[in-house]
Order: sequence, then C-alpha cells, then structure tokens
Amino acid sequence: MDVDDCVNGAKYLVEQGKVDGKKLAITGSSAGGYTTLAALTFRDVFQAGASYYGISDLEALVRDTHKFESCYLDKLIAPYPEMQPLYQERSPIHFTHRLSCPIIFFQGLEDKVVPPSQAEMMVKALQEKGLNVVYVPFPGEQHGFRRAENIKKAIEAELNFYHQIFSL
Repeated sequence: MDVDDCVNGAKYLVEQGKVDGKKLAITGSSAGGYTTLAALTFRDVFQAGASYYGISDLEALVRDTHKFESCYLDKLIAPYPEMQPLYQERSPIHFTHRLSCPIIFFQGLEDKVVPPSQAEMMVKALQEKGLNVVYVPFPGEQHGFRRAENIKKAIEAELNFYHQIFSL
C-alpha cells in the first residue's frame, strides 16, 4: 500500500502541474527505504531514488535482523517460512532486472536492524547490470544516522546526486 500511495501521490502532483513528471525522485529510510526500492523496482513512475538503510531482501532481513525485530515481518507480511514465496515476490533484490533508474544508497555499517548486506547486495546487482548506482557507507553509524556530520553529509550527497541526475 505504501508503494501505491507514493506512486499515486506523485502522479497526482504531476496531473496538477505542481511537479515535472520527468524529474520525479523518491527517498525513504528503513521501511521507507524498502518502499523506495519497491517503487523503483515494481513501478515505472520515478526517475531516481535514495534509499537510507532500506530493505532489499525480506527473507535475509528475517534471518539477519536482531532478536527484537525478528518476528516483525510475520505481522506485516505473513508468517515465515510458511509464506516464503510471498517474501521473495516482494523483495526488490529478486527483480533488479526491472529497476532502470539511478539510485543512491546510504547505510550505517554498524546497523543491526537492517544490516549493511541489504544495501551491498542491491548495489552489487545494480552495478553488474551497469546502472548508475552510488553507495555511501557510514562507519560507526547504526540504524538511523545520529552524528550531525553524517546527517549533513548524507543530505548533501543526496542533493548532489539529484543535481547530477536531473541536470539542475
């Protein structure tokens, strides 16, 4: 539903003449990073995106996240492993062939909620495909950036990325 909400919101803004439909970007963190990756993978509306410690593989998240979050997806998606095909069907990592726009990834290297492997496997797959992809790792950061200098660096990098992509 989040993906559809973002897509429909963007389409509405284009229809109202408030935004340029050829320069749409989506950004999100954590579950919002998943929404970003899913929107870029499963829909064809946005021309660029930024994923902050987003989820690319739901199955890997179930296996790799810390204990507190370990059963969270059972409530949001379905019980795992009983519904494993649904987890695969909704994981952008299995459909990188459908993703065709530039994307930037931001990831804390000490993240225990959404481990760095989530971003790294997606970056690798997209690089192998030849897609314009940028990876910005943050040593010492966990889930959600807390250091002011890193927050500033991420915002500036994201803005610079859009400037390059959209020739602003």
